[in-house]
Amino acid sequence: MDRNLRRGVRVRGGRAGQGGRGGQRGQRTVISDEIRATVIDHVLVHGMTMQEAGLRVQPNISRFTVSTIIRRFREENRIERLPRAGGRTSMFSPHQETLIVDMVRENNTIKLCEIQLKIIEDHVHFEGIDSVSLSTVDRVLKRNRLRMKQLYRVPFERNSDRVKEQRFQYVQRVFELDAIEKLHEYICMDEAGFNLTKRRRRGRSVIGQRAIVGVPGQRGGNVALCAAISNLGVVHHQANLGPYNTHQLLIFLNHM
Repeated sequence: MDRNLRRGVRVRGGRAGQGGRGGQRGQRTVISDEIRATVIDHVLVHGMTMQEAGLRVQPNISRFTVSTIIRRFREENRIERLPRAGGRTSMFSPHQETLIVDMVRENNTIKLCEIQLKIIEDHVHFEGIDSVSLSTVDRVLKRNRLRMKQLYRVPFERNSDRVKEQRFQYVQRVFELDAIEKLHEYICMDEAGFNLTKRRRRGRSVIGQRAIVGVPGQRGGNVALCAAISNLGVVHHQANLGPYNTHQLLIFLNHM
């Protein structure tokens, strides 16, 4: 194979597939700093021609490459290759990306537009950033392994210190009643709400067609069912249109 084709040199007038305008360019040869210093020594110190200096090193380099190395040394007085540059610099620093991640950790329901607004309005931590696109914010979240997921709702009062203390006191009271010789009957009472028009949310159908089910045009009212259960079974139950309030709970207790 021709030496110029191995180094990816484009030959004018070449045919397609042979390094010409219609062919593919080969991989660019990376010349180390040691070879550059050797070429400069051969040309400037020992007086060799550029072609001879290129043939003395391994791998062999062309006269054009040697002349480029010599010109860079004479004009800029450097041998080392410049680091690769190019592309857009990152808009946010690592500290600023951490602040964006903290916004999501504090509020899992926050939207991209809300994060965008906070960044623009915060002139202390995001100084100099007057505009940022939603796609940029999304890339920052993905880079920090944050993805869109199903939202689970957990009552915040359930695990509060006050509720935990009430649970503890309730368990202690049950233990005290069990320790008494006189038998006690425990009655558990609870309320649950539902709607008569509830239906399944998922179904099956042929691929490419929707799963359709007929529903009434108007939604019925919510029904609340309150029941009391003991070790012997259901003591009393009562259904009511709408949720239970204090007055209705007292009526329910009087009918027990």
